[in-house]
Amino acid sequence: MNLKELLVARRVHVARFANEKGAAGEALSIASSAEWIPRPKGAALKNLLSELAATGITIKPSSFDAIAAPVAIDFADRAQVQRHLASMVFVEIKSASQKRVRDGFGGFFFALTENEIAAAEQLGERHKVALHNTSTGEILLTSVAEIVARARSMTWQLSVQL
Repeated sequence: MNLKELLVARRVHVARFANEKGAAGEALSIASSAEWIPRPKGAALKNLLSELAATGITIKPSSFDAIAAPVAIDFADRAQVQRHLASMVFVEIKSASQKRVRDGFGGFFFALTENEIAAAEQLGERHKVALHNTSTGEILLTSVAEIVARARSMTWQLSVQL
């Protein structure tokens, strides 16, 4: 294996590891709250997004990780989704386990995607960001606006897929 192949293999490994850690953090966060359920998949997700669209809200599936709901919802049943839609809170989860993250989430570094910001704008109070320190178990339920107001620094970036 030459140097270039080694670097490519390392990038692939790091990307896979980061994605696995993020998914594990999301699962741990969802398990920690009795009211949170994972984002539906397949036809159930399509039903949810269709019912949202019928109210004038169009968001991407990747703009949230969980839903906080006061009752169990069968997302395969569109009538049930429609009936409970107004009580659903869409939760984007950001988890971290680094030692540099202090109590209150000082030192927590993460990114918000364009889709997450667009969902927050459209859903208003029905969109929350859950910051979860998986090392301490601390969870802060906040909003994009509160995060931006609290940010010590922000760096805008453009992500490109070719």
